[in-house]
Amino acid sequence: MRRIIRKKYPCVVLNQMAVLPGMVIHFDINARAQVKAVEKAMVKDRKLFCVAEKSDGEDSKSQKGSLYAYGCVVTIKQVVRLPGNVLRVLVEGEMRSRLFDVTKDECLIAAAKEVVPVDDWYIGKTVCPVYPELSVDNDDTRLQIMAKINILKDLLSTLLGYNPQIGKTLTKQFDEAQTLAELLDFVAVNVPMHFADRQRLLERETVEERFMALMTILQREVNVLDIKTNIAKQIKERVDKNQKEYVLREQLRVIKEELGEGSTATEEEKYREQVGKLKAKKEIKDKILKEIERFSHLHDGSSEAEVSRGYIETLLAMPWDTVSKDNRDIDRAEEILNRDHYGLDKVKERMLEFLAVRNLTKKGECPIICLVGPPGTGKTSIARSVAEALNKKYVRICLGGVRDEAEIRGHRRTYVGAMPGRIAVGLKNAHVKNPLMLLDEIDKMSNDFKGDPSAALLEVLDSEQNVRFSDHYIELPIDLSEVLFIATANSLSTIPRPLLDRMEVIEVSSYTANEKIHIAKEHLFAKQLKKNGLKADQLIIADTVWPDIVEGYTKEAGVRSLERKIGAICRRSARMIYQDGKKSVRVNRKNLYDFLGIRKYEQDKKNDRDEVGIVRGLAWTSVGGDTLSIEVNVMPGKGEILLTGQLGDVMKESAQAGMSYIRSIAPKRRISADYFKKHDFHLHIPEGSVPKDGPSAGITMATALYSAITGKKVRCDVAMTGEITLRGRVLPIGGLKEKILAAKNAGIKKVLVPKQNTKDIDELDDEITRGLTIVFVEHMDEVLRHAIV
Repeated sequence: MRRIIRKKYPCVVLNQMAVLPGMVIHFDINARAQVKAVEKAMVKDRKLFCVAEKSDGEDSKSQKGSLYAYGCVVTIKQVVRLPGNVLRVLVEGEMRSRLFDVTKDECLIAAAKEVVPVDDWYIGKTVCPVYPELSVDNDDTRLQIMAKINILKDLLSTLLGYNPQIGKTLTKQFDEAQTLAELLDFVAVNVPMHFADRQRLLERETVEERFMALMTILQREVNVLDIKTNIAKQIKERVDKNQKEYVLREQLRVIKEELGEGSTATEEEKYREQVGKLKAKKEIKDKILKEIERFSHLHDGSSEAEVSRGYIETLLAMPWDTVSKDNRDIDRAEEILNRDHYGLDKVKERMLEFLAVRNLTKKGECPIICLVGPPGTGKTSIARSVAEALNKKYVRICLGGVRDEAEIRGHRRTYVGAMPGRIAVGLKNAHVKNPLMLLDEIDKMSNDFKGDPSAALLEVLDSEQNVRFSDHYIELPIDLSEVLFIATANSLSTIPRPLLDRMEVIEVSSYTANEKIHIAKEHLFAKQLKKNGLKADQLIIADTVWPDIVEGYTKEAGVRSLERKIGAICRRSARMIYQDGKKSVRVNRKNLYDFLGIRKYEQDKKNDRDEVGIVRGLAWTSVGGDTLSIEVNVMPGKGEILLTGQLGDVMKESAQAGMSYIRSIAPKRRISADYFKKHDFHLHIPEGSVPKDGPSAGITMATALYSAITGKKVRCDVAMTGEITLRGRVLPIGGLKEKILAAKNAGIKKVLVPKQNTKDIDELDDEITRGLTIVFVEHMDEVLRHAIV
């Protein structure tokens, strides 16, 4: 229930301010109309009507539509004049009123309807204090009001609980209020809230409407404060945790410093700083940071801390994503290769092809090359020149004698003294992920109960797998796809087939005498002069001396012994210059003996005349080619054949096959049937202390047997090589370049080789075959036709 009373009041329009009954508030005004309204109220009964405008505007606005529908009748308590014609007015809210009309005289005059609530009472009484004639005797209604008061008190207590200092004062005043209307106005006045919320409460005419509106506002504020409190609590917990960790770490650092263990914290900071500068993927950095965190909790002097420290330092030293810039100038690369090495054309061409492909594709797959050849032919040194030509870091890994798989893959960190494998160590030493890595003596690896290192190399040398190579110590994938691998070997026979299949094999054959002379004059001589402190004009070696040094003092496929002999000449000359006071030394054929002593090797020359049962064969050795003089004697006996000269099983079987072939053609060659029953045959190959084996002397032994049996002479200027079958066919053999060189050096004029080796002869330089007649044979009939006089 409510009672409406209409009256006219001087009006003051407020900006974003709502005045509620019971509220004591002041505001400043300086507009002439508003000042007149205050003066008029002071003259009459000090009553004003305060109403808020809906939007910002001039105080002179008088349109009713620009003002809120509800305002408050207030009593002026005090007026203070301030500088600038400003009045500060202190008022107290009396009654909420609804705006009826607005007129303008000297000031705004509001015709307002006072909204008088009559549906409330004192608690415990049944007489309305404002209008006693209206009374309530309904107990149910009174119980509802009491319940609302309790609900309001509880919600207000919750709200004030977030600000205990304000809550103590308000709680005492709250208890003094006796009616629901008083409680609602008290809460609306004293609880901080937005202007829109206060205006909404001002516009609610009945107590029930104000109660519901206020409960909504308070509940919303409680929810907001609850969320803010939770957020602040979470932030505080995080800050407290960080502060706690900081304090504990500082305390731990001080304790460790007192115990002499303060270096761990310093190392941890250093490691973390290095991780920040490291070029690596996120997974690698996370792994290192995890290990650093573990290291920080270890005792500084413990063995476990030493293991962890070594592991962290190894990970930080690995070139995860660090690369060097390759040379793109193919002409300069070719110049470097030709400057450092004479010959080796296949190796040079392959490296230049790789560089051309890399320049065209911007990346290009790195080849995996295996250089196979005799010792001293420049396999290792050419790899160093390739690295310089391509502007790559050079890493050499010697695999000779390696028999443990852990040498390649590394040891597990659980073992004492564990360390990374040689591949990982090579990358670490190179400081880049794309070096040239030389796997030297890959054919000299062995295996035992600890594993097979060649099996571990299968992953290293597989371009499809080595992008994530696994090292047992590192325990992180290592990218080897950008590493240029070059392996060296003296023989392919000891390399496992799966490993050999992963490499591109390039044969490095023996040097000819002419090539050795070029290498000695253009490379080795200058190197030894510098090594022994001599100048070019202090030692002169005549051109006629070089062939004598190469042929009389060395016998090898490469040039290592040749370099040692040149070094001996340089050392002797250095002594003569320093001790005897000579300004220069000249070496010629007459005084060569004074520098190198007596001639050690004589060329194995061909026989002076044609003989029966003696045939010149050709052989391949680890130091190049050689000629073998095979001799056969026939004597009365029982048909036995004796083989001497330390022959291997394969060579003995070749001799037996040759004998069987000669016996099979005996009728056609007019050899009596009982000849082989009445005679014994002795086949001997000189240099009996040197082991000999292989099938390539088959046609040579068969020719010697035929000559001895028939008594026909064999041409002394003919040499031959080839495997024989029981039916007399001639099969291909290997090492042809070295054998042809040996024949040429021995003065041979005609060489018989299997026809299937035609392609090998075509690859030889004209320098090697010049002066030789190469005859290709398919059958023993052709061999006998060219060899027998």
